[in-house]
Parts: sequence; structure tokens; C-alpha cells
Amino acid sequence: MKLSVNYLIFGRLPSQVKSKAKKIVKKIYQSGKGKEEMNGDGENGMMEAQYIWRHHRHEIRDDQCTSALVKHVKAPVHLVWSLVRRFDQPQKYKPFVSRCIMNGDLGIGSVREVNVKSGLPATTSTERLELLDDEEHILGIKIVGGDHRLRVQITNYSSIITVHPEVIEGRPGTMVIESFAVDVPEGNTKDETCYFVEALIRCNLKSLADVSERMAVLDQIEPINRR
Repeated sequence: MKLSVNYLIFGRLPSQVKSKAKKIVKKIYQSGKGKEEMNGDGENGMMEAQYIWRHHRHEIRDDQCTSALVKHVKAPVHLVWSLVRRFDQPQKYKPFVSRCIMNGDLGIGSVREVNVKSGLPATTSTERLELLDDEEHILGIKIVGGDHRLRVQITNYSSIITVHPEVIEGRPGTMVIESFAVDVPEGNTKDETCYFVEALIRCNLKSLADVSERMAVLDQIEPINRR
């Protein structure tokens, strides 16, 4: 029996929340520009929508914007997650981070002070670890301070990154999804704010893919035998 996308994503939800759930997924899935690797059709599109609904729900106010971006990485999930989970060392793959200082142990609620390279509308960012799940491969952070200048201070920024195993060209690969929610600064539009944040995230995801794929080459990952 062939199941529809709606059934795969929403079929097990209580009927009273299905309508709201569909609207949330559609809004997150379609919002923002530049999600060049998000596939709306086929098996990949169904999986992306399922993962977004399951892990990337942000409580959004009218004065906030949200978006989700997807990157397909030609490296196995354990390599990609080994980079993403390092809340204490974001500079391992984030090209705009020059230094990171941790306050406390690496655990939920711990805070890091990130120094940003010159040329960006920020010099420091104070960020709190909200979620670190090594089984589901989920990292959640929230910006709680720092010098952010997108005309005015960026506030209430939170992001969720998840990594999921997939097969790319017959080899182990990883689907990385990063979503965010942030206040829209006075004088900016939602589109302007999302465009700015998405541009930074796309750079981070591209760098994550580059570093992970170099690690995979050194690891000499074997093709998956489908027989």
C-alpha cells in the first residue's frame, strides 16, 4: 500500500492538532529564501518534512521570523555529528568564529563566549546550550548576549541543528537541518532578517560539509552494499 506524504507526517497525530501541524510544517518548510537543497518532492522531501515537524518547532511570535535550511553531506553521520556536537569548539567548522571560551562544563545550560572574525556585524556572541542529544543527534542553542549589530541588537535568537543518516551515491551520507527563530529588529522586515541569518547559516553548512567530507576521505568510507 502506498502511503501519502500527509499520512506519513501527520497520520498518527490527534485529529484536533493535524490542521495546526500542517500549517506549521508548511510555514517552516516554505519560509525563507535560499534553501537551495531542500527538496519538496520524492522520498527526500518526505523525510525532510518529517524531521522538521519532529525536531524543528519554534514558538513564533508575530514580531519574529523563522526558517529552516537543509544540507546534504557526503560523509557518514558519526563524522558530521562529531563536529556539530562540539558546543565548546564551533571553530572546528564555522568559518566566522575565531575563538570560543567556555564557562562551565559542557552540559545543558553551559555558556560559551564566541569571538567573531572582523568584517561581520558582530564582535562577540554569548550563547547557551539548550539541548544536546547524542542519541537523536540534536543540538539546540540560544544567544543570550554579545555585540550583534543588524541595525539594532538581535534578540531572542535560537537555533536547532539535527543530523540524519542517508545514502548519497551509494555511500553513507548525512542530511543536516538547521532551523532558527529570531526577533525582527525595528526598521527591518522579516525577509531582510531571514535573508541575513540564512546567508550566515549557509556558509556554516557549506563549511561543515567541506570539513566532514575531507574527514570521510581520510576515513576511506566504503560503499553501501544494497544486495
